[in-house]
Amino acid sequence: MLKRNEERKQDAHQKIKLGGLIVKAGLADIPSNVLLGLLVESRERIRDPAVEERLARLGDKEFTK
Repeated sequence: MLKRNEERKQDAHQKIKLGGLIVKAGLADIPSNVLLGLLVESRERIRDPAVEERLARLGDKEFTK
């Protein structure tokens, strides 16, 4: 039972962290179906190493703001 509670806490923490990224990116006001579509499309695009590298640099830059 204790292990299950820890897993639930970790799951909740991850969801809060991901929600924070959505807010930081300025996407909190986008309808959830559009946001999910954007993420799914992005999942396909980042299979290209050049795209992943470019997005990583952009993300690093945003984190320093």
